[in-house]
Amino acid sequence: MAGLLAKEEQRPEHRDLYLKNIAYAAKPAQKANITIILEPINTRDIPGFFLNRQDEAQQICDEINAPNLQVQFDIYHCQIGEGDIATKLKRDMKRPNTGIGHIQIAGVPERHEPNIGELNYPYLFDLIDSLGYEGWIGCEYKPKAGTSDGLGWLTVSL
Repeated sequence: MAGLLAKEEQRPEHRDLYLKNIAYAAKPAQKANITIILEPINTRDIPGFFLNRQDEAQQICDEINAPNLQVQFDIYHCQIGEGDIATKLKRDMKRPNTGIGHIQIAGVPERHEPNIGELNYPYLFDLIDSLGYEGWIGCEYKPKAGTSDGLGWLTVSL
């Protein structure tokens, strides 16, 4: 986790330390065949969170240049903080060395089931498939009516 930024003026120092820590962790993780995933999180849900944007996370991966460092594309966080999901998926999926290591979903804007809200997940799933993503897509949401009822969207076509 990138942590909280106490004051915006501290961003350069925080960034330097964050990059040093990620680079330090990437070396032994690579030897152990472990991939490190960076997760940008929107500042509405976590005010002051340091890493907020997909392009920032990709830039950090470029700077560290470790083969086992990738970015989590959390569609919920990206839509809340940035929008333009399809364009960002297209941009980041084709990155040769880093790119997207994991995708996560939730409904926007309340973070309920993925079939509730403003996003067209059937379109996004088709796009993700067409871009060649073969990893898992995780769900991290707050069920609107409890856990069991909250899994009902899986049996219904999005």
